Amino acid sequence: MLDALPAKERDRFFADCTLVDLVAGSVLYEQGDRIRYVYFPTESSISMLATVDDHSTLEVGMVGREGMCGHALILGGDFASLRALTQGAGAAWRTDTTTFRRHLENLPALQPLLDRYVSILLRQLAQTAACTRFHVVEKRLARWLLMTQDRAQADSFDVTQEFLAFMLGVRRVGITTAASSLQSRKLIHYRRGSITILNRDRLEAAACTCYRFDLEVYRHGMTARARGPGSFRHQRALAGPIRTTDA
Repeated sequence: MLDALPAKERDRFFADCTLVDLVAGSVLYEQGDRIRYVYFPTESSISMLATVDDHSTLEVGMVGREGMCGHALILGGDFASLRALTQGAGAAWRTDTTTFRRHLENLPALQPLLDRYVSILLRQLAQTAACTRFHVVEKRLARWLLMTQDRAQADSFDVTQEFLAFMLGVRRVGITTAASSLQSRKLIHYRRGSITILNRDRLEAAACTCYRFDLEVYRHGMTARARGPGSFRHQRALAGPIRTTDA
């Protein structure tokens, strides 16, 4: 996402960032915590989780190199509205809250770029809520696997059925049935906590329309040019597997 910044502003921003390795399963902050750092994944991925009644948790968003974690700061907030959990281990740029806010004020292209991203993110969060209510587990699982493959930058990745049930907010038996169906159709191969995508095109066809909706929302929001001093260059749309490691 930050590739959309003018080169000089991008260099100034990264000069105040630290490249860190995020460990899978680590909690960056809990829902309601004060945000101390902002993260821009390059190789890692972060799950955004909503907690209900202090024990029920559901994934409502996923962030990879196309986005950032800590969006509440862009809207003037100080506290995390969602739990942030590292789903896929890997690198991310990190900057502290004070420095990030200073850059929002001093880098003309940064605020408009991130405003666009927040608008996209809010639409995607709303779509996920509707998806959870109206779409069957198998289609939701196919969507989740595609989203994860995009950010894992690989056809195979480690994930357990318990974790999938936790992410999708269903019982494990529902995941078992859905995964078995996808495997019987030779779309995926699942064994001992590892999933391999065998046929991406057919898996996209098996997923709910929400996956394609997310891509179109991102493409529309991030490729349009902003006007005025916050203009930024054309951003390549996020579509299909991500194969590079640009921030």
